[in-house]
Amino acid sequence: MRKSTVHLVRHGQSEFNAAFDSIVRRDPMIFDPNLTALGRAQASALAGDSRWDGVELIVVSPLTRAIQTAQHIFAGHRAPWHVEPLQREKCEHSGDIGRAPRLLAADFPQLAFGHLDDPWWYCDPKRPDAVAVEPEPVLQARVAAFARWLAARDEATIAVVGHGTFLNRLTGIAFKNCDVATREF
Repeated sequence: MRKSTVHLVRHGQSEFNAAFDSIVRRDPMIFDPNLTALGRAQASALAGDSRWDGVELIVVSPLTRAIQTAQHIFAGHRAPWHVEPLQREKCEHSGDIGRAPRLLAADFPQLAFGHLDDPWWYCDPKRPDAVAVEPEPVLQARVAAFARWLAARDEATIAVVGHGTFLNRLTGIAFKNCDVATREF
């Protein structure tokens, strides 16, 4: 195993982020939200950055806002993509509830979703569309598993597009929308 340089990116502003911040931090019940116009602009502003030149693998969460962010940043980039559910957001709100792999595949046909469970997000198996808050120990186990997954990779440079709470638990950094941090694994 060799060390990999990993660029960690939080997704751009989503419809959930915009509504949550504007309604006194109550859940606006927006499931698997899209990026806002601001979120698309934030992601597009990162495109063409020279740090992406050596990226050999793009790892993205299965949540739509992360995929859309990566699409804006890495449009035309030749590195392979991998959709990795380990680095999905901590389930706390409606925006952290995903969609079935077949629905994601219909919206993003260039990506592979066949390896995802259905559901692939944290949920109550009896009510998979309800918001079930993921316990912190479950999140910490996922963070540790993802760190091991990254450490086992052969690529020298990897880009990861994910979520604020997950990336915070991985790095200790508070990420704003489209913040980037670089670490070695």
